[in-house]
Parts: sequence; structure tokens; C-alpha cells
Amino acid sequence: MEDTIVAISTTTGIGAISIIRLSGIDALEIVSKVFTKDLTKVKSHTIHYGFIKDKEEKIDEVLVSIMKAPKTFTREDVVEINCHGGIAVTNKVLEVLLKSGARLAEPGEFTKRAFLNGRIDLLEAEATMDLISSQSDKARKMALNTLTGETSNLIKDLRSELIQIISNIEVNIDYPEYEDIEFLTNDKILPSIKSFKQKLEEILRKSNDTRLIKEGINVAIIGRPNVGKSSLLNSLIEEEKAIVTNIPGTTRDIVEGKIILDGILLNIIDTAGIRNTNDIVEKIGVEKSIQMIEKSDLVLFMLNNNDKLSTEEKELLTKIKEKKHIIIINKIDLEAILDKTLLDNYIEISAKNNTNINKIKDEIKKLFSLGELQSNNMTYLSNARSISLLNEAINNIDESIKEIDNDSPIDIVELNLKEAWNSLGEVIGETYKDELLDELFSRFCLGK
Repeated sequence: MEDTIVAISTTTGIGAISIIRLSGIDALEIVSKVFTKDLTKVKSHTIHYGFIKDKEEKIDEVLVSIMKAPKTFTREDVVEINCHGGIAVTNKVLEVLLKSGARLAEPGEFTKRAFLNGRIDLLEAEATMDLISSQSDKARKMALNTLTGETSNLIKDLRSELIQIISNIEVNIDYPEYEDIEFLTNDKILPSIKSFKQKLEEILRKSNDTRLIKEGINVAIIGRPNVGKSSLLNSLIEEEKAIVTNIPGTTRDIVEGKIILDGILLNIIDTAGIRNTNDIVEKIGVEKSIQMIEKSDLVLFMLNNNDKLSTEEKELLTKIKEKKHIIIINKIDLEAILDKTLLDNYIEISAKNNTNINKIKDEIKKLFSLGELQSNNMTYLSNARSISLLNEAINNIDESIKEIDNDSPIDIVELNLKEAWNSLGEVIGETYKDELLDELFSRFCLGK
């Protein structure tokens, strides 16, 4: 991190202002080369008016903010140039800075430097991007909780509790001759380990809820062709998003729409009608529909009120049995032919006439306890990486309990506890692999 990086930190396009950010040991010197004032001698956290120049040519009239290390986001010298918001002028200012010695930043490199310099931990780094990409007010609040360190403190407290158990074991192993130390046996540490596991499992349960707040609930609308899936999508999102015709097979690929329900984002996906077909394109769409059943958090399975259950529909009923689902009987304005005795629970609607659509929304609220999600403390984990590591920690704790049940030596039990401690450390970045950082920060926008 010896070089100085630069990137455009605002959305490219026409606007009042664009911001170009630099960070690094030579940030002040590089900007001074192209600015009408020597910035190497000014006070920190000050703003300066002038022009960016390319040799003798004036490029733009700007305001330059100076923030000197260590009181900056990256804990390096940071300069932000506020120029006029146009594509040509912004790119020209960036070009001049690159010619003067700065290097174009990689995606997320500013945040990566903040992490590597100890300004934030890994959870807080991820929360920075979560805050930028949040699509609901609940997701925003949750990201802010993590960004301010509340979630990190939760993990740190857990690690402190676990290291206390490990330390007691270490003392017994290394100094068995000390008479004033309580002699630990597997039976004595088992209650502490089980209690710790319960805490992890509670956090995991609530973290799965916070994932829904952050990413939204993925809802797949499935059924055979011409059952009204596209009409239902349009009714739910109150927008003509999907093409609706009476020709079977009109929807050949997934069509998505989004709504906010009780502060939670619903990602609603209209899938291709599921049926046996020789049409190659439609067949690909059907395969995608089957895959969406597995990927979704909720399946809306649509049936026609005026048709008998087909063989494919009976197979789908079996397939969705173990998933959260709502059976929806459409076209209640037509003659009832469907045998409803084969269905355990269903909602009758007319997607065409917008009848009973709110009943579907109410059922979704019940299935996911959206009222409880609203009131839950949101100081929990919210992404696949950290939740996976929490699962690893729980598995390590389970292994230590098995070793105790098998009457293994206490130092073998300790090995699994250390693995759990390391997994929790990876959550906040106390331990990490370089390739993990490269992959994680590559998802960030360029100027962050």
C-alpha cells in the first residue's frame, strides 16, 4: 500500500458535482502538481478553492478537501476533489491525476485499505457496501448498526467468553501442579460449552432473519402455462411488468419485480410455465423454473380453478412440500372443476380482476413473521459469508461435545474449541486469507 490510489467516487453522468478521491502517502503532493495551490503545507480537514490544471491549461474550477492521516477513512492522507459533474470534465481531471503519479483504484480498495490499516473490521467493511446498496429502510438501519460496530462487539464478546474457557483448559494442561487452580474435567466444562452453543444457535436463528431484511425474500411464482402467473406478478407489484396473453408458453424466461411489504423487500419472480415441451427455448425456461423452486425462500404455486390437476402439478405439489409455500387457485370467476380436497391450504383469487391479492400479502406476513422482523434487534449477522462461519463455529462446538461424550482427553476437546474461536475471528477479520479479501472487496463499487 505504498502507492497512492485515485477513483471517481460519484456516479458517472451529468450532475452538479462529481467527487474524485485520492488516498495514499503522496496524495497531497500529486494534487499539488495540478492545483493552483501547494496543499502539502495546509492544515488538515480544510477546503481550498482553485483550478485543476494540465500544464498551463485550466481543466476545471474545483474545491479540494484535505484530510491528513491518521484521522481519515483509510488512515492515510486523503484528498477529495469536488469538480463540476460532467462526464468529460470528471474524466479529464482523473486523467491528469493519473499522469501525475496516482494509480487507478481497484473496486473497494479504499475500504480495503481502511480494513488493513485497522480503521474498520471486516463486518464493518461489508456493512459499508450494504449501506450503499440497501433497498429498504430496514436494510439501511441494519447496515448502519453493523457499520457502527454493534454487531462486531457481539462477536468480540463471544470470542472473549470462549477464550476464557480455552484459557482455563490451557492452565490445567500446562500447570497441573498448581494447587490453587480448579482441576478441570470434561464433565465440568460441558455445561459451559453447551451454554455457549445455545448462544451461537440463537444468534444464527436471528441472523437468518436479518439476511431476509438485507437481501429480501425471494418469491417464485410457479405453475403450468396460462395459469395466470404473469397476471399475479403484475397485480402484486401493481405494474404491467410481465407480458400477459392467453397463449401458453408466452413467458420463456424469468421476469422479476420488487415490492416492499412491511419494510421488507420481496423479490418476486415470474417463471416459465412448467410442462413437457419440445420447444428448445421453452424447455430451457422450464428448467430454470424448476431451479427457482430450490433457490427461492417462498413458492407461490398457482392452479387453475377451471382445470383438473395435471400429472406435472401433482409432482410439483410433492416437490414444494418441504418448502415455505402458498397454493393459489386462480380464475375463481370461472366454473370450478379443480378438486380442492387434494389441497391442504389455499387462497382463491382472480388475478385478472385483482380479487383477494391482499390475502396473499397477508399470508406472506404470517409465514415470515414480518411483524416480528420489524421489532427484532438487528444487531446480528446478515450475509452468507459470516453466517457460514457461524455455522462452522457451531459444528466445531458440536465436535467438542462429541469428544467429551467419548471421554476423549481434554486437550483434544480444546482443539475444536480453538477452531470455533478462529471461525468467529474470521467473521470480523481477526484472521483472514488474502484471496478472501480480494474476492470480497472486488464486489464493491470503484470509488469506495
